[in-house]
Amino acid sequence: MKRIGILTSGGDCQSLNATMRGVAKALYKICDDIEIIGFEDGYKGLIYSNYRVMQPSDFSGILTKGGTILGTSRQPFKLMRIPDENGLDKVEAMKSTYKKLNLECLVVLGGNGSQKTANLLREEGLNIVSLPKTIDNDLWGTDMTFGFMSAVDVASNAIGYIHTTAASHSRVFIVEIMGHKVGWLTLYAGIAGGADIILIPEIPYDLDAVTQAIAARNKSGKHFSILAVAEGAVSKEEAALSKKELKELRKKEPSYPSVAYRLGAAIQERTGQDIRVTVPGHMQRGGEPCPYDRVLSTRFGAAAARLINNQEYGYMISMKGGEITKTALSEIAGQLKTVDPECSIVQEARAVGISFGN
Repeated sequence: MKRIGILTSGGDCQSLNATMRGVAKALYKICDDIEIIGFEDGYKGLIYSNYRVMQPSDFSGILTKGGTILGTSRQPFKLMRIPDENGLDKVEAMKSTYKKLNLECLVVLGGNGSQKTANLLREEGLNIVSLPKTIDNDLWGTDMTFGFMSAVDVASNAIGYIHTTAASHSRVFIVEIMGHKVGWLTLYAGIAGGADIILIPEIPYDLDAVTQAIAARNKSGKHFSILAVAEGAVSKEEAALSKKELKELRKKEPSYPSVAYRLGAAIQERTGQDIRVTVPGHMQRGGEPCPYDRVLSTRFGAAAARLINNQEYGYMISMKGGEITKTALSEIAGQLKTVDPECSIVQEARAVGISFGN
């Protein structure tokens, strides 16, 4: 009997179940004698040997179910080599669980940190196949991650719903979108939701340019503006500082819950206009996966099963140019796919009048 382990790691998203379903259904179909072991709460389950033997029925009816039936947790990669509070070597514990269960392969569904840990386990001699999960779409080696388009749906709807109240009250609304390091989600949601200004980490904003864009809308008779702002958006002045310098600056400034509130206060001070902030937060990870993600997850899952059947290990399933392929874990671990400020989608957004605050 071939035994395959599977886990979902890091932040949850809408299409984890759909992807596990794709892996399992394809494995059950192409392998004569297969058993799938599900680890609970991500790498934590692998570390502490918390698992359950999955049945085919477990993967039935979950195509449209958000979240993850296995549970998940964040296990920072930088702490993986540090023993836990009881002195347990986490890496050795994961290897021990893998060997104790006589696994043929471990399937990992996760984002950047999870992929780095997957590559670490590959380097330690385990057979690994991974799948690219993140609402940020920031994984190197793939054009698209599952979960991203579902999050775009939620975030763009939030921006869209703001339009009527913003127009009714002639207000400036700031909608804060998830994304600390990269702006793909804010970029796509901003365009899809009809935002007037989009601020992302890769394009540091100039407050003067932001207020000028708002003033230009007012002058044209449009007395409201909507800003889609990434969690990690920074001003040009902040971008020029080191992490230490920025931390010191924050200590001297008034305390704000997040960048949206800080930016809102600055805009209100300069323009005198009524500002409101909306933060969809974890709603962006919730709900059922959109049809695009259901299709992508099914394709990713089937491709992962094919690699396992062919005993091709050490790869992350990826999409390139619309085709499902594979990328070596050694190539993607630690890499981040950021938005190129000069890429075509940014230029096209500018062409229709969207300001990036610079």
